[in-house]
Amino acid sequence: MESKQQSLPQKILYVEDDPDIRAVAEIALEDVGGFTTAICESGAEAVERAPEFEPELILLDVMMPGMDGPTTMQALRELDGLETVPVIFMTARLQKSEIEEYQALGALGVIPKPFDPMNLSEQIAQILADAAGRDFR
Repeated sequence: MESKQQSLPQKILYVEDDPDIRAVAEIALEDVGGFTTAICESGAEAVERAPEFEPELILLDVMMPGMDGPTTMQALRELDGLETVPVIFMTARLQKSEIEEYQALGALGVIPKPFDPMNLSEQIAQILADAAGRDFR
């Protein structure tokens, strides 16, 4: 069985419309977590950049103008090579029914906002570990 560290993705596509949250998450993911990231400010930008970046994990804000997180996830799933890339939503909308809805759409889990930048990579690892053995599609 692979260790959790070996199975962590290295390339993360992060989509967030708020510039302050984007900046904090970029530091948390790159400097603290050691990930390679593509940071996008909209769903449309994510759909444009994702095929070339080839992410191993997608972190998506739920509430964004234009394309929201679920709509962005659906659009990304339609692109060649991205059909099965794991998705984790990041949101302050944490009602049990909302979390169940995100998971029904195919998300592995939800990271609550505001998030702790020092623990973001551990939260990602925990969601991936919890989902291990589960079909991600």
